[in-house]
Amino acid sequence: MPRTAIVTPDAPGAIGAYSQAIRAGDTVYLSGQIPLHPQSMKVVSDDPKEQIHQVLRNLSAVAQAAGGSLDDVVKLNVYLKDLSIFPLVNEVMAEYFTSPYPARAAIGVASLPLDVEVEIEGILVKGL
Repeated sequence: MPRTAIVTPDAPGAIGAYSQAIRAGDTVYLSGQIPLHPQSMKVVSDDPKEQIHQVLRNLSAVAQAAGGSLDDVVKLNVYLKDLSIFPLVNEVMAEYFTSPYPARAAIGVASLPLDVEVEIEGILVKGL
């Protein structure tokens, strides 16, 4: 099955040897997004809630570039430097997702790129 890279200027460009997303058939693998503003490539804020919003806006932009939306996301992995902000993840996710919510894992990590608080990656399936 051929793989197709998904690229959009509406989300931060890759800062390493990876693609913003890869489509394989009807499945799109969304690379982890951190809270960078797409144009400035700077962290949007020190505020964890604003960081979560920006991460989800970035994921949404990549999903749209793939011809889908956050409604098509079936799985998310959430990486947090501090698991105490997990309630904020639930609060903010409720603004971007509707039931049935995607499957999800939350993983506490020692550090993230650019010392941000959150990174989220996902899997989207088109045509559900």
